[in-house]
Amino acid sequence: MTPQQNASWRITKPAITSRHGIVASQSRVAATIGAQIMAQGGNAVDAAIATSFALGAAEPWMSGMGGGGYMVVRPKDGPAQVLEFGMRAPAGLRVDDYPIVGGKANDLFPWPAVQDDRNVFGATAVAIPGQVAGMALAHETFATKPWGDLIAPAIKLADDGLPVDWFAQLIIGGSARDLHPFAASRETFLDDAGFPKSSGWTALGETRCDLSRLAASLRVIAEKGASGFYEGPLAESIIRDLQTAGGRHTLQDLATYRANLVDASEHDYRGHKIVGTPTLTAGPTLARALALMAEGWQADGAAPDATAYAAYDAAIRQANHERYDTMGDVENEPDPSCTSHFSVVDADGTMVAVTQTLLSIFGSRLMLPGSGILMNNGIMWFDPEQGKPNSLGPGKRCLANMCPTVLERSDGALFALGASGGRKIMPAVAQLTSMVLDYGMDLDTALHTPRIDMSLAEVTIADDSLPPKVLDGLRSALPHPVTPAPRTIFPLHFACPSAVSRQDGINAGATEVMTPWADAVAADDHG
Repeated sequence: MTPQQNASWRITKPAITSRHGIVASQSRVAATIGAQIMAQGGNAVDAAIATSFALGAAEPWMSGMGGGGYMVVRPKDGPAQVLEFGMRAPAGLRVDDYPIVGGKANDLFPWPAVQDDRNVFGATAVAIPGQVAGMALAHETFATKPWGDLIAPAIKLADDGLPVDWFAQLIIGGSARDLHPFAASRETFLDDAGFPKSSGWTALGETRCDLSRLAASLRVIAEKGASGFYEGPLAESIIRDLQTAGGRHTLQDLATYRANLVDASEHDYRGHKIVGTPTLTAGPTLARALALMAEGWQADGAAPDATAYAAYDAAIRQANHERYDTMGDVENEPDPSCTSHFSVVDADGTMVAVTQTLLSIFGSRLMLPGSGILMNNGIMWFDPEQGKPNSLGPGKRCLANMCPTVLERSDGALFALGASGGRKIMPAVAQLTSMVLDYGMDLDTALHTPRIDMSLAEVTIADDSLPPKVLDGLRSALPHPVTPAPRTIFPLHFACPSAVSRQDGINAGATEVMTPWADAVAADDHG
């Protein structure tokens, strides 16, 4: 325990229940918007689309129109499907623009360092975004409410500007140095002296970040649909700003981008069903980890013990090693939580799990001056060394750690879940899956149960609230060190999940206990 940690401070965030729809999101503001859509007669996908766009204004550093992601939809009737709207390298990308200079990169991945961090910061780090195309395809396939009505709440959020509370100030302050080189980012998030924008100590004099340019771009999308983003004046503005900043992006890159609708992967786990993403995500790795758990371990008792946590550690590590060999990911990523995950269930029982991201926090840190859109740094997902499974190349789709998942428990209970946190995501989803399937936990119990993280190669991070007997047993069982760490607001030692469930017509929603903005909101609160 660190000297500053308060040993008597115990924080809980109870799950909510309702017969109406529920949205569980990292942002209560965005979750409330999704819940309002269902209160107005929309279904779970309507709510998901509205939540997705709202997140771009409510926590713009995590996700938005400049990023991409994946959505799993499990309708009340019919097969589950996945909307793939991940990012893609521009067709004109030149590998020789990213010369390796030795050492390690200084952001999420320990790739060899590239000159001037061109794969991390600025226009050369930007992949072609897919969020708008993904939401448009979701709307075309599943939604019931008019497209413009689903974007209107996000426009209002952007018009109002982003309030700078203590948490926003913390996030902006952590990235201020990297935001400063980019004029629109600097103007939006920093003050005239170059320091993070901040509000006073009282309720008076609130500071806001101006998102009016983003609001104008959202209006174009609301009026013209996805074509307004990928073609026409807004697309021209996006490409002009990227090219001015040194990117090799073209209008053709935007015009040819397509989101995909594919069948979800389905796997059996001890008589339960796992529904997830089939490719270019952590979905296949999750399925492999669960298969390994089923082969070599059996749950005992009402909650995980040292043997269970050791089994989690071994199975997830092996599955990740196999991923490295076949899919090209790497070990030792010191990931912050720089992604948005949200889950939705409606009154009819349709389940939706969505993970979307800019990759790094604030993505490439480049806000486009014409459109106010923060752009991703998806090029950093690729290994800059050639000849590897995930090497950088033109037109390639990005390999991601996202893991939105739907679970069908053998007793009929349904769960939609996922998390943010880079390589911490899949370990968290795997453990929560075991907690609700192997131990029969409800969401409230599962989200409050301690987890471990094994995303680093040489150490396991364990929630320091685990009983001493469990920690000692885990240390004895594992061949590498176990380091206790607090489940706290910052830094984030563990992933940040958001989940919903349904059983016997009762829905529930819960989010990570220690994420201050995260919450679950029911549609009946806004009827």
